[in-house]
Amino acid sequence: MRSPPPVLVFGWGNRSRGDDALGPLFVERLRMGLQSDCGVECLDDYQLQPEHALDLVSRARVLFVDASLDAAPPFAVTPLHAQRDASFSSHAMSPQALLQVYRDLHGGAPPPATLLAIRGEHFELGQPPGEAAMAHLGQALTWARHWLSTPAD
Repeated sequence: MRSPPPVLVFGWGNRSRGDDALGPLFVERLRMGLQSDCGVECLDDYQLQPEHALDLVSRARVLFVDASLDAAPPFAVTPLHAQRDASFSSHAMSPQALLQVYRDLHGGAPPPATLLAIRGEHFELGQPPGEAAMAHLGQALTWARHWLSTPAD
């Protein structure tokens, strides 16, 4: 069995809820600019679930990407650590809870992980992402390309 690429970029969100689509849109746009053998795998989903802990196996590092009402514009970058939180027992998990599932399943530390929270403002059902959110997305993609080109510590 072939090992997965060392870097995972995982974006999530609901494409039918305005700026909540930023995570999947980020992955879609990043994927278009990557070469197939670049050592990066891009995944997106509607939400994080316990099963996604399996996607973290054999990774050197992980970048989680989501829309956020709390992040300062244009985006915030936060190192993540495994921990249980209120989302731990639900199907819609935080990245920290997902890292804890990995720790519980594998008995060891999860790969280093970072959250890229892209500022969104409008999450109404049936609306497209807003103009400001799309500008934040572009800036986040520029940051991520630099992050991907920098070796892990």
